[in-house]
This record gives sequence, C-alpha cells and structure tokens, in this order.
Amino acid sequence: MFERFTAEARQAVVDAQIEARQQNSGRIGTEHLLLAILKQATLSTAVLARHGLTYEAVAESLAGYFRSDLDAEALTTLGIDLAAVRDRVEATFGQGALEGPRSGGAPDGHIPFSPRAKKVLELALREAIAGKSKSITDGHILLGVLREGEGLAMKVLADRGVDITRLRGDVRAGLGY
Repeated sequence: MFERFTAEARQAVVDAQIEARQQNSGRIGTEHLLLAILKQATLSTAVLARHGLTYEAVAESLAGYFRSDLDAEALTTLGIDLAAVRDRVEATFGQGALEGPRSGGAPDGHIPFSPRAKKVLELALREAIAGKSKSITDGHILLGVLREGEGLAMKVLADRGVDITRLRGDVRAGLGY
C-alpha cells in the first residue's frame, strides 16, 4: 500500500513514528498521525489551521492527557493516595519500578502501528479510491482519521470544538472532490 503514498503521505508516516518515539510510546497512534500531518506545510495543514489546529495546539492538548497529576486527583476521590502507592512499590521492588514506556527511554527499533492507526491507513486508501485518486496523500490520511472516528486524535478534535463534518468537507474540497 505504501507504494501509492505521495512523498507527503510517506513523510507523515515517518514523522508519526518519530512523534511516537519522542513521546516514548510503544505504538504509533492516531494522535501521532495527526501531529505528523500538522508538522508539514501542505494543503491539509492549511485546512487544519483554518479550524484552529496547529502542531503546537494539538501537542499541548495531548500533553494534558498524559499528566499523571490528573490520575492522582482521580484516585484521591476514591480514597487512594498515589504517592503512598508509589513509595510502597518502590520500597518493595526498587527505585523506578513503575517506570513504563513513557518515562523510560525512547523505544528502540521499529514502532508498530496501533490497530486503530492501521485502520486509519486502510481508510485512507478507501478515501483515495472513493475520490478516484491514484495516490494516497496526507489529506487522505487525515480523512482516514476522521472516518475512523475514535482514538486520541478524535478526542483532541472534539475537545477543541472542531466541527468534524465541516472539517471533512473542507479536506475533501481541498482534494478536489
């Protein structure tokens, strides 16, 4: 399938892996694909900007989802002291025992796509075929994210108040259909 990708679409896939690695994620998710698209200077980036989405704004939104103090607040409402749990685990299993993929170093080697991100790429192909395009662009990947309809990328779009129907229409118009 990647042989049908334009240079921009291929770069989006490469950049998504870079984003995942920089976030110490063990998989490439829809959020990484969205960030990768926003990194480029393409028609899709311009459409996203018209809807108030920039790389910086999306990265900031995503950072909020990974803040551990939000987890601590939620657990406190249940009567669980996260700091005490961490102290006890580290006393039993050693310093850094709770460090997962996000807090350790960047993953080595190839980072796989999450099932949802794989679906996005399949849907990008379907969008290209539906638009009678011989190639898959970053716009088709963006349409795949929108068509898949779930995942962290869609949560960011919803939280930022993006009108998905309008965005989808604007992307399609930019692609010429």
